[in-house]
Amino acid sequence: MPMENQAQAIDQDFYRAHLENGQLAMAPFCACGNALNEDYFCDRCQRKCRCNLVICQDQATLDRVREYIHKASQFSGFRARLA
Repeated sequence: MPMENQAQAIDQDFYRAHLENGQLAMAPFCACGNALNEDYFCDRCQRKCRCNLVICQDQATLDRVREYIHKASQFSGFRARLA
């Protein structure tokens, strides 16, 4: 499924996550499917987005995100699932 269709099927703001050379890479998206810049403002919805759901590309990414959620305080409010 193309990323645009996956993004539109999610009803809240989220990050898309994958591993890039062993490092976690995350990109923020609005619930409407629009990619967000560093300010997390959605030009389409005209609102500031809050991402606390992480949609992981594969099991290895999900495992890494869950590790961060359990070990790092800045990730403690996040939830994660597979795409």
